[in-house]
Amino acid sequence: MDRRTFVATTTALAPALRAMSDGTPRVPSRAGTRLILLGTAGGPRPRATRAASAQVIVANGSAYIVDCGNGVARQLVMAGVPLRSIRNVFITHHHSDHNADYGTLLLLAWNAGLATPVDTWGPPPIAHITETFFDMSATDIDARMRDEGRMDPRPLVRAHELRVGGRFVEDTNLKVTAAVVDHPPMALAFAYRFDAPDRSIVISGDTRRSDALVALARGADVLVHEAMLTAAVDHLAAEVPNASDLKRSILSHHTAAEDVGRVAQAAGVGTLVLSHLVPAEDPSVTDDMWLEAARRYFRGRVILGRDLLEV
Repeated sequence: MDRRTFVATTTALAPALRAMSDGTPRVPSRAGTRLILLGTAGGPRPRATRAASAQVIVANGSAYIVDCGNGVARQLVMAGVPLRSIRNVFITHHHSDHNADYGTLLLLAWNAGLATPVDTWGPPPIAHITETFFDMSATDIDARMRDEGRMDPRPLVRAHELRVGGRFVEDTNLKVTAAVVDHPPMALAFAYRFDAPDRSIVISGDTRRSDALVALARGADVLVHEAMLTAAVDHLAAEVPNASDLKRSILSHHTAAEDVGRVAQAAGVGTLVLSHLVPAEDPSVTDDMWLEAARRYFRGRVILGRDLLEV
């Protein structure tokens, strides 16, 4: 490398190198309310190129987590969001690709210095899940309290069970509203809307095409919606022994990318983000296939989600 190339490369990398100097990689920051996609894969099986479903909204230094798929704590660290900044956690429904690391996130945040209350929200039995996880982790918690002088994390976490839609959080940063969406066989599944002074963000969770979601997302700046490419489901299902049942299940309670475009158009959103992708990894599926399917019926901006993308 000649001197000119070396100087240019070093200059370009300087912000990233400074950000990594304390061991914490960071994504570029934007002013105001931030949305970071932490994991964009659909389904419970771990993937090589995409993490499981999770998002974070950061407002005035406070982190609001939506879903806790496998690896969410590490993805937050990769995104440069301190675990101790978590203030609320929202679970859309209790499939494992959305809640597998719910308790783990809380435990690791405590290990990372969390000392302020966290409110968690989701369908029943989130209160029982929370209590059971802390019971399961009591050996580790009690040992660290004795040996490391840590405070007890259990009183910090306040779990709230949602059974209907409507406004349920309003603090100095955000107003949060839920809508019940259609995701059988789950009896209750929610989408969430976050209204901040500078922007509005809607996270669909898992659902088939839903009028309730259209109403919730009306006029939002950003809609993050799960998406499925129907033609690729056969290949995905063929990888497992329960192929026929899995295919039926996937097709029955997810939203085809074309219908995602219809939902976004009907809601009049500004930007549509495709996430929770089914299939998450398929060499025969290109980025353009996702985008073209959604753009067929939506005239606004379409973004194909990827892990750690800030929208």
